[in-house]
Amino acid sequence: MAKKVYVFLVTGFEEIEAVSVVDVLRRAGVEVIMVSISAEERKVTGAHDIEITADILFEDVCYPDGDMLVLPGGQPGTDNLNAHKALKELIQTYYDQQKYIAAICAAPLVLGGMGLLKGKKAVCYPGYEDCLVGASIAQNECVVVSDNIITSKGPGTAIEFALKLVEILVGKETAENLKKGMIVK
Repeated sequence: MAKKVYVFLVTGFEEIEAVSVVDVLRRAGVEVIMVSISAEERKVTGAHDIEITADILFEDVCYPDGDMLVLPGGQPGTDNLNAHKALKELIQTYYDQQKYIAAICAAPLVLGGMGLLKGKKAVCYPGYEDCLVGASIAQNECVVVSDNIITSKGPGTAIEFALKLVEILVGKETAENLKKGMIVK
């Protein structure tokens, strides 16, 4: 059965972190749904003025069938994610059900603020470490998996992050084949 992942888009998201994840996961055969949480509009403008049309609006999704939630970073995108009460309730539900939650760049601060990183290893965009409340910061790693939480540092680690998500959801062999086919070192 194909895995299902929800990637959340909000005004000011980091485009490369969202699109790279969507692209790589879809190459792996994962069903990826881009969800807009921006004011009842499917078109969402990223941090670098690139407009992406999401597949669906937040309130129109049935989330129980998902396997993973992905939070791209960027600013003011991360602050907008952090301000979305229903998204945080969904994250808490996935966490309680031990489903995967992935966040890159500044977005791990959402998880830190919710107390979900206590006792876990994590990484984030440099300068946001204090927001990862209770986490052990993995200084020399670009992508960290700690139980059901996956974090990554930023735009330059987006492909590595996406490949790790493929490995978790589909398997190491698929991730390695994609890495080779995409000419990733």
